[in-house]
Amino acid sequence: MNILLYIRATLPVTNYGGTERVVWDLAQALHNLNHQVTLLAGVGTKSDFARVIEYDPALPFDQQVPDDIDVVHFHSAFEPTRKPYVLTQHGNSDGPIDPNTIFVSSQHAQNHGASAFVHNGLNWDNYVRPDLSARRERMHFLGKAAWRVKNVQGAIDITRKAKVGLDVMGGHRLNFKMGFRFTLDRHVRFWGMVDDKVKARVMSQSAGLVFPVTWHEPFGLAITESLYFGCPVFATPYGSLPELVTRDVGVLSANEAELVTAVSDAAQFDTQRCHDYARDVFDAMTMAKAYAGYYEQVANGKPLHQDLGAIITDFKRLPYQR
Repeated sequence: MNILLYIRATLPVTNYGGTERVVWDLAQALHNLNHQVTLLAGVGTKSDFARVIEYDPALPFDQQVPDDIDVVHFHSAFEPTRKPYVLTQHGNSDGPIDPNTIFVSSQHAQNHGASAFVHNGLNWDNYVRPDLSARRERMHFLGKAAWRVKNVQGAIDITRKAKVGLDVMGGHRLNFKMGFRFTLDRHVRFWGMVDDKVKARVMSQSAGLVFPVTWHEPFGLAITESLYFGCPVFATPYGSLPELVTRDVGVLSANEAELVTAVSDAAQFDTQRCHDYARDVFDAMTMAKAYAGYYEQVANGKPLHQDLGAIITDFKRLPYQR
């Protein structure tokens, strides 16, 4: 098939950008499956395996879609098109939901009254191979710490009570967005926004991801990336997490005391098992094959959803017992 992937960001991503990384790895995997790939993306996008068209917001969208395209895959906001299309909903939404929407986990789809989903996958060949036998003493948190629903304070409290150090990637000690939070805990190191090299170094030395989110997490690349680096996951059982975290690779609980106990016993988990699980299950090729099935469906004139159910109304502040 001739597939156009649309995203307004510039590819490939050079620093932070989870969605951009997924789209880039999807494009490469589709190419490796012998599909013809076109990237309609931000200014400066370059690729040696796909045709590139720089998106121009001043032009009508359909005017920028070549005639030979079979399916358009939206990763940025939907725009009317004459072509068969799917769109991936990467975050939570209060609607309305397009009948050709694909979500990033089963629970994510159910929360929006839908059923079509594809788990995010990554090209692990682009990642540093971790030293799975390295000594691991500290834990880590990875995410947008300024978002209260990510609950970085919960991660800080859990690790303090478990008497283990915590590396926070994606947040700062002084945070005005969270209501002027100034964290004095000496067991915490704040790294701010990190690049791939720093992230790989920190996670390769981490005994686990502490991720006590208080919302319906759509997917969570922090989870699969951490597992790839041999880190078990200690988190709340919300959104996609029960789909991603098995008993072999982590503990899920909405009770702080239970997570403290689990973090204290992180050494029970096998770093090789965590790594193999992420590498084998959440890879870009698996993702691309799943999307290709949906492409075929819409190309044959069949919408992904005939009927959409109700969307849940509360995506924030789920129960968390301290």
